[in-house]
Amino acid sequence: MQQLLKYFPNITPEQKSQFEALDVLYNDWNSKINVISRKDIQNLYEHHVLHSLAIAKIIQFRAGSRILDLGCGGGFPGIPLAIMFPDVHFHLVDSIGKKVKVAQAVAEAIKLQNVEFTHARGEDIKEKNYDFVVSRAVMPLVDLMKCVRKNIQKEQHNALPNGIIALKGGELDREMASMRNICTTWDISDYFSEEYFETKKIVHVIVKA
Repeated sequence: MQQLLKYFPNITPEQKSQFEALDVLYNDWNSKINVISRKDIQNLYEHHVLHSLAIAKIIQFRAGSRILDLGCGGGFPGIPLAIMFPDVHFHLVDSIGKKVKVAQAVAEAIKLQNVEFTHARGEDIKEKNYDFVVSRAVMPLVDLMKCVRKNIQKEQHNALPNGIIALKGGELDREMASMRNICTTWDISDYFSEEYFETKKIVHVIVKA
């Protein structure tokens, strides 16, 4: 939590309480259903919560925006972002039912009112009313764009054009080679000083409906 408060000192008391509750909730669920690596659960705030919130350093979603978190796993980046942006609607989707169950239980425990959950594959989500699709390295960007193009709406509400905002790591040159004219990248290490973020990036891909 101290790391989180270091980078986001202006969160409300309610948001602070919700973020603090994640530690006990995820540790409890992880003892029953392995949604986070057993070795990594001790790094929950740095590797999962803070990593998810890197997106909040490059965009402040406007109230009323609709965000699809595809391949949400146990709730990342969707749940931390939903806490950070209570006036934005988040739809968390994963093809693994037990992970969706955990994410939904966590959201209910901290009384998140701006989230919904679906156990489904991305191809099965038909709604075409999302401003952005967010993901944590769920699939190559070209494949992700093909999957979610149908879900992005035309009307613009935010400072960045509608599309994909992905948290990625490692070498991305080959993955982005065919998309350079529609991609922007940010180094997360420009915002967070921890060693873990040295090779982590945020990628925004414009997706025209």
